[in-house]
Amino acid sequence: MNKKIYIPGHKGMVGTAIWNALKSKGYENLIGKTSKELDLRNQTAVQDFFATEKPDVVIDAAARVGGIMANNNYPFTFLMENMQIQNNLIDASLHQEVDQFIFLGSSCIYPKLAPQPLKEECLLTSSLEPTNEWYAIAKISGLKACEAIRKQYGKNFVSLMPTNLYGPNDNFDLQTSHVLPAMIRKFHEAKTNKNEPVTLWGSGTPMREFLHVNDLAAAVVFALENPLEEHLYNIGTGVDLTIKSLAELIQKTVGHTGPIIWDTSKPDGTPRKLMDVSKMANQGWKSKITLEDGIKSTYQWFLEHEHSFKEVKMKG
Repeated sequence: MNKKIYIPGHKGMVGTAIWNALKSKGYENLIGKTSKELDLRNQTAVQDFFATEKPDVVIDAAARVGGIMANNNYPFTFLMENMQIQNNLIDASLHQEVDQFIFLGSSCIYPKLAPQPLKEECLLTSSLEPTNEWYAIAKISGLKACEAIRKQYGKNFVSLMPTNLYGPNDNFDLQTSHVLPAMIRKFHEAKTNKNEPVTLWGSGTPMREFLHVNDLAAAVVFALENPLEEHLYNIGTGVDLTIKSLAELIQKTVGHTGPIIWDTSKPDGTPRKLMDVSKMANQGWKSKITLEDGIKSTYQWFLEHEHSFKEVKMKG
């Protein structure tokens, strides 16, 4: 419990959930720096920080993230900034002899048409989904760096690949958010505007899996406290549903009664993306939060913070 644990990205959705999970377990020696306090893209600044703080554990929750639109519009930014952030953290952790490094990636690292459910072994077996390949390539390079350190130096560097995440502190900006929080906001705003129609991208037929961020945080704590035999583990529920079913579930939860319009001129993305979570289950961890319960609690959080979203929108 006295380990000094540094959590890059501790103010984001994932980092906040991990920080809270560790606190609730009794870990007190937690370190976090905002992007203004420490620019993780700056190699010298990161090296100086590690030399001064000397953390025992690093849990890398820092990344530039976004949905299909953001990945399409800013490919170089998503590729370069994510590589800069993770490379600086991984390299500094190696040279400052950090005991344990937990790297967090994404299920988008797997090929677009890989057999379902996605097994860890299908990594790099065929081409990626073009709409998010920039982010995926960055994350692949990060997990491979951790694998290489594990192989060359025998250090406890492990990579966890979560499926689509959602929950408190999510990004509800309609220009950069992922599908689930975007739907929550769209249906809520349509509801408050006389239940006007809601237009959603694509056909609604692709299938997706969703994991509550508190479940991911629990998996991270599990990885921290239990030796893992391999370098890469999928983190998910092992259950998926169509985007259309997701929309209907969110619509019901929000209480919107207007029509849903599917804009089929917009891309669907990967046809299906279900994780094989058997490796992590064999280690002794499984998710606990159902999608229905998770959406209810996330919508409640959204309602409690809606005023702050509107303020940000007005300022920016």
